[in-house]
Amino acid sequence: MSIRTSEVDGVDMIILPPVRDLGDGFSVRRALPSAHRRMVGPFIFFDQMGEAVFNSGEGLDVRPHPHIGLATVTYLLDGEILHRDSVGSIQPIRPGEVNWMTAGSGIVHSERTSDENRARGGKLFGLQTWVALPTQFEETDPGFSHHKAHEIPTIEDAGTRLTLIAGSSDGLVSPVKTYSDMVYADIALQDGARYQLKAEHVERAIYVVAGEVEVIGQTGGFATGELVVFKPGAEIVLRARGGARLMLLGGEPLPEKRNIYWNFVSSSADRIEQAKADWQAQRFAPVPEESEFIPLPA
Repeated sequence: MSIRTSEVDGVDMIILPPVRDLGDGFSVRRALPSAHRRMVGPFIFFDQMGEAVFNSGEGLDVRPHPHIGLATVTYLLDGEILHRDSVGSIQPIRPGEVNWMTAGSGIVHSERTSDENRARGGKLFGLQTWVALPTQFEETDPGFSHHKAHEIPTIEDAGTRLTLIAGSSDGLVSPVKTYSDMVYADIALQDGARYQLKAEHVERAIYVVAGEVEVIGQTGGFATGELVVFKPGAEIVLRARGGARLMLLGGEPLPEKRNIYWNFVSSSADRIEQAKADWQAQRFAPVPEESEFIPLPA
């Protein structure tokens, strides 16, 4: 994980996440947490998954694993993932749809390629983020919600399309239930199209999924795979150099420090230790019809 400097006014830092090979032709770029920036608003984890290409007989197999104190948000650009969890949800997720899983006091889930998709092979490309829950909701009951693409609000203007995955921005409010002030949006820009990054949320960043953008009136730009964190209050107009795809994320920072270990997030270090012990002793509720699990890391 490294950072690079920028001469652009209003930029706090630019994080260059490394590519991590998870095997079987599947890799991720982990932009958060980093040694240089732990969170942006309530976002404590940000992974780009793929782009992976699976041959016939291959696929994703993330065995059951636990979470506490957070919500996971899965958003795909290509392909499909089959989600199963310990509250009984079985849900395929496809491009443009939103999976929001509230871990709260504890949930277990798996992420796999369905038998049908495994037989024919295909691509997988998307983003998975974790949103840390406010202290009053850290031990809320676990739950799961899924929203079809047509339910997610979108606006288009002059070559710019913004899809609001969660939270509020640009006069839109997503139907996805959240627990704190936040914004999470998918922004597609045609060549030369502009997007004004507004100051309505305290902390904001963009992750460049594809292409390159520049700030109007300033030198320098931001390229594919970079997480650009902006200074609070900065109003910036981005312009695409060629087509570009961005993820906008941020919101009100949580007042308390968050501890993170493996898949566990909590304001309490003792709660993390309890979750570790509970997983080792298999006291979490299981995922129905799943016998495998990922052991606690050494």
